[in-house]
Amino acid sequence: MGQANGRKSIFITGAASGMGLETARLFAGKGWFVGGYDVNAAGLASLEAELGAGNCLVRPLDVTDREDYRAALADFSIATDGKLDLLFNNAGIGRGGPFAEQPFEDVIAVVQVNLMGVLIGIHEAIGLLKATPNSLCFTTSSSSATFGMANIAVYSATKHAVKGFSEALSVEFKAYGVRVADVLPGVIDTPILPPGVAAGAPKDGMFRAIPPVEVAKVVWEAYHADTLHWYVPPELVELDKAATLAPEATRDQMAQGGLFNNADG
Repeated sequence: MGQANGRKSIFITGAASGMGLETARLFAGKGWFVGGYDVNAAGLASLEAELGAGNCLVRPLDVTDREDYRAALADFSIATDGKLDLLFNNAGIGRGGPFAEQPFEDVIAVVQVNLMGVLIGIHEAIGLLKATPNSLCFTTSSSSATFGMANIAVYSATKHAVKGFSEALSVEFKAYGVRVADVLPGVIDTPILPPGVAAGAPKDGMFRAIPPVEVAKVVWEAYHADTLHWYVPPELVELDKAATLAPEATRDQMAQGGLFNNADG
């Protein structure tokens, strides 16, 4: 098992692919000790081989299983001498379709992974974060947390919850010296997207397809800044503002597909 040996450490869920994988690569390249967790055991084995066993600790983890999460953190804390500089709650699943036609099993699964997994992870990790000066609790929200998006309604609801939860904890955790932030990615070219979505995305504008490494860069920036919400791409902040100031107009544009077809964002 790898040991941090005084290096800063990051605990990443959903680390076997996409944004989590790129974040693991970036932080390892910066000299951090990486904890990589996912349900994809083969992907984790590949990650360990890439980073080197001495630079990481990888382990299969079901984020909806509180006991499993607790055990993963216990092993991680041994490797880091009880410290955790950055918790990256990134694991998520995307199952969509019209809500009226969506199997309720899919509804429950999305809520369990995307919301309960975050609640469990933060609740279990807060002791390590409190024990680490300048630590950051960072969570993946979504551009669908700016305005509820049709055909991914449940996914969107969980990401709204994550965004609001991050805001609340950013106030609460100040008492512990723990910082809290989130990222609201747009169309990121990762396995969570249905086939063809990234290829069919606009070439320009806020809903263009973006490589996952751009989110990894934001995680790095977030650790070195004091910003609550990070938007990838940055133009998505305008959608967040519009949804707050003119929700009916935003709704009507969404219904007509205007927001997605506007290359200027």
